[in-house]
Amino acid sequence: MLAATEGIVLHFIKYGESSVIATVFTREFGRESYMVNASRSRKSKNKAGLLQPLFLLDMEVYQKQSRDIQRVKEFKSLHAYQNIPFDIKKATQAIFLSEMLYKTIHEQESNPELYDFIKGSLLYFDLMEEGWQNFHLYFLFRLTEYFGFMPDTRKAAFESWFDLRKGAVVPNEPSHPLFANKEATGHLLTLSGLKINELGQFHISRSLRDTLLSVLVDYYQLHFENLGEIKSLNVLKEVFS
Repeated sequence: MLAATEGIVLHFIKYGESSVIATVFTREFGRESYMVNASRSRKSKNKAGLLQPLFLLDMEVYQKQSRDIQRVKEFKSLHAYQNIPFDIKKATQAIFLSEMLYKTIHEQESNPELYDFIKGSLLYFDLMEEGWQNFHLYFLFRLTEYFGFMPDTRKAAFESWFDLRKGAVVPNEPSHPLFANKEATGHLLTLSGLKINELGQFHISRSLRDTLLSVLVDYYQLHFENLGEIKSLNVLKEVFS
């Protein structure tokens, strides 16, 4: 079946000498793998350059449910980013988030609400002039809602700790090690109440940013047993150091 769909690139690997296999989160079909010709011609090289982390594609594909790797008839850029490919810190955030999405989105079925959230967030992030340094924190927190494990951040008492196992803010320090300290919890509470256009109001130190990022990644690892090591995490922290 020939079909049209939008897609967000999550990952790609070389296949042979003239092709790549791209993993794309599509609006119509969910997560799919596509074989893409990447031969040495100038046109093909330009096309292959669109298969970068979180690039947005407009695609015509041959879709067959029984096939593990789908075929692409044609694809082009859906929207050309103005800043993400050219800003090392934004690009590193995109690489990190693409790895997180690659390891957490597995469904081969349409999820337009999730797709539209990711696409809309990325388009806004590309043009952000203030608060973009904490976009990845905002994105990971909001993404939990679409996966069904959004933290309960209602403040429990004057002193509060975010208990990762319970997925909630609790009034007493947990007896296990999987919790955020009071300072990190306070900032997580603040983050939970912000809209994307309010991130410029969210001011935290580099060390606290690293702490919140580790808390969120640990929280994801509790819900995705096969998440494993996030290879781009240390690079992201290094770029922001």
